[in-house]
Amino acid sequence: QVHLVESGGGSVPNGGSLRLSCVGSGYTYSTYCMAWFRQVPGKEREGVARISTSDNPTYGDPVKGRFTISRDNTKNTLYLQMNSLKPEDTGLYYCAAKYYFCTWRTAAFDYWGQGTQVTVSP
Repeated sequence: QVHLVESGGGSVPNGGSLRLSCVGSGYTYSTYCMAWFRQVPGKEREGVARISTSDNPTYGDPVKGRFTISRDNTKNTLYLQMNSLKPEDTGLYYCAAKYYFCTWRTAAFDYWGQGTQVTVSP
């Protein structure tokens, strides 16, 4: 049984930092592209960051220069370091896994976590 469990969300002021974590189990973690998506009510889920099986990161334009995605295959854990947070970063952040090759298409991802809330106050 596959599980992805996010943690690390919370409430911070404008300019603050958070580090999200996602622990995967039940699949071969190192052979999957891992990604973070976020969603606010009434809007489509959007890609935040992704990292390939070869450790190559890619970021959505709104977070470039502020967020850093990383993975630790020895711990089956994905991270998202979020710095200089803005109110528009507020949302429910999801960890997701897709076999081998990366994409931004949400429908292509095989596994999803339950989400962790990030709230940035002005």
